[in-house]
Amino acid sequence: MANQFNRCINFSAGPSRLPEEILVKAASELLNYDQSGCSVMELSHRSAQFANIITEAEKDLRELMSVPDTHAILFVQGGGSGQFSAIPLNLLSNSNESADYLITGTWSDKSYKEALKFGKVKSVTPSTKVYTSIPDPSTWNLSSDAKYFYYCANETIHGVEWQEIPSNVPENIPLVSDMSSNFMTRAVDVSKFGLIYAAAQKNIGIGGLTVVIVRKDLLGKAQPVTPIVFDYKTMADNNSLYNTPPCFAIYMTGLYLKWIKEKGGLSAMEENSKIKSNMIYNAIEQSNGFYYSPVAANCRSRVTIPFRVGGSNGNPELEAKFLKEAQAAGMIQLKGHRSVGGIRASLFNAISIEDTRVLEQFMINFMKANSQ
Repeated sequence: MANQFNRCINFSAGPSRLPEEILVKAASELLNYDQSGCSVMELSHRSAQFANIITEAEKDLRELMSVPDTHAILFVQGGGSGQFSAIPLNLLSNSNESADYLITGTWSDKSYKEALKFGKVKSVTPSTKVYTSIPDPSTWNLSSDAKYFYYCANETIHGVEWQEIPSNVPENIPLVSDMSSNFMTRAVDVSKFGLIYAAAQKNIGIGGLTVVIVRKDLLGKAQPVTPIVFDYKTMADNNSLYNTPPCFAIYMTGLYLKWIKEKGGLSAMEENSKIKSNMIYNAIEQSNGFYYSPVAANCRSRVTIPFRVGGSNGNPELEAKFLKEAQAAGMIQLKGHRSVGGIRASLFNAISIEDTRVLEQFMINFMKANSQ
């Protein structure tokens, strides 16, 4: 932990590490933002100062992602899980309309099960409990009348990531994607999507804020039972200010977006992501089975990497020792999700190449010390 603030390297899947520059900036403005005499957390969301914060955040996001004018940007509450409900409520105008869901892990499965409450949604592949690959498109049972096609771009628990946008979905069916965990880690052609959403606490901020990018022609079709704070049109018409928004979270995302711009934009984030993930996967592949990744090579996540220590099924004693020694070396939140066990390294935007190199070298040294 060789840094002036004596900070750990936080490999958490969320809330995740934040760049120190952002924390220092926020700390300097915590008591008195922009000479307002109060904190951002005390500012009225109707004030000129906060109007500038949210306007700048939207402007920078639109610029960084090249979001076209055909799409609205919303800053909403409820987390990613809130969107599991909001999406079918807004995109299915009644409970008899249908949508297709491709399930590749826990989060797309949770979203599918929630959407069942609001319409005739369908899983396009057979049910499974094993999530180590993306089903071949030739096996998808797509509907001709689906109002949208839903997929999760990166499954944080299982480490399955789409490397390309699904290409076999009919053009008239809007693509909807949960990009919470790989949002702004690479360039995306937003024009190809009906809706993208991302909880902020992984790559662009702190918990409490979810970004929704939605095609404007999809607005205004919500089911009558839709809670007004989940109605996309209401939020778009009110510039995300229908009710009191998560002001501090939006402020933090605004700082994060400027940090991304200063670091070279999405091309730099993507290049860093490739370098970081290759370091960890190389350590796994060169370990002669001491470390094991269960995910198919063509869809291995760049940002959430689960692996086992001591063989394909993992050795509980070795994994406990790995976590204990990693923490002693200044690395925290490396434990895998409780549903799958093992180890998980989350390499979001604020994790630097240098941070990743510390983990890579630790993995190499740990293997040498514990191989039989």
